[in-house]
Amino acid sequence: MKLSMMLLALLGMAIASLDAHARVVHEERSLYRNILVEDRGRERCLLFSERRRGGAYQTCIDRADPDRLVFSYVRMMFAGLLLAPAPERILLIGLGGGTMPRVLEALYPEAEQDLVEIDPAVVRVAKAFFDFQPTANMRIHERDGRVFVKRALLSEQKWDLILLDAFTDEYIPEHLLTQEFLEELKGLLSEDGVVVANTFANSRLYHHESATYRAAFPTVASLRESGSFNRILIGLDRPWPGQTTLETRARSLAPALARFGVDIDGYAGALQTEWTYDRKARVLTDRYAPANLLQGRSVLGPVQKE
Repeated sequence: MKLSMMLLALLGMAIASLDAHARVVHEERSLYRNILVEDRGRERCLLFSERRRGGAYQTCIDRADPDRLVFSYVRMMFAGLLLAPAPERILLIGLGGGTMPRVLEALYPEAEQDLVEIDPAVVRVAKAFFDFQPTANMRIHERDGRVFVKRALLSEQKWDLILLDAFTDEYIPEHLLTQEFLEELKGLLSEDGVVVANTFANSRLYHHESATYRAAFPTVASLRESGSFNRILIGLDRPWPGQTTLETRARSLAPALARFGVDIDGYAGALQTEWTYDRKARVLTDRYAPANLLQGRSVLGPVQKE
């Protein structure tokens, strides 16, 4: 107990030290949250918080090396390309600072991107402070992700790569983490499409989240780096390809992804279709969705978020 308290105290001092060296370059209260942009040395970071200060890092960019993806979870999300290596249509729910659309534009300049963000202030901040410059192939939709998905189903739209990154460590839109919603996403997949989600790995929610993705998709894979509080879940409506296929695709993708610091070869070997979780955990549904209660608040500091 004493050792644990000492570690927490040291971590608190480290976080305080970081805050002391951060310079706020923008601050506003949107309809949904407090938004701050801070410069921390060579990095510029976007924070969302229900309180005035503190909260999760949503995006950090390296101003001296804009191609470098700062957060490990962002790099891990590109593991989805092992399952959809040449996407022509991409859907992203949760814009943050616009890092992923910028990289995907560089990789696939001809691909169409639909970017869904509920908060217009986030779109403005991404453009003003994070060098997010939408191209002619990007369509920004300022609306709730679930509403967008339901309308897309009605019009029978399909995407090859669907990226879900709409949660923070302070708040989870619970209607975006249920079996029904994930099945709706599955209904938007093209024949070779894939859903890639940034999820949590440091609370009771881990078990329920695992069970929910298992209930919604015939095939699910998990990817997590040691020491990270984030993990990536990948859902498919088809069988898992063999390891040889993943390794072949990784070799093909590696040269283009190297400039962004993405270890696609390592991800090909680290993806797991079987992992440990409580198999008795209840599936989250539209009628049972206590995701925020299950996630709680981490005592170990902010979770990396895009």
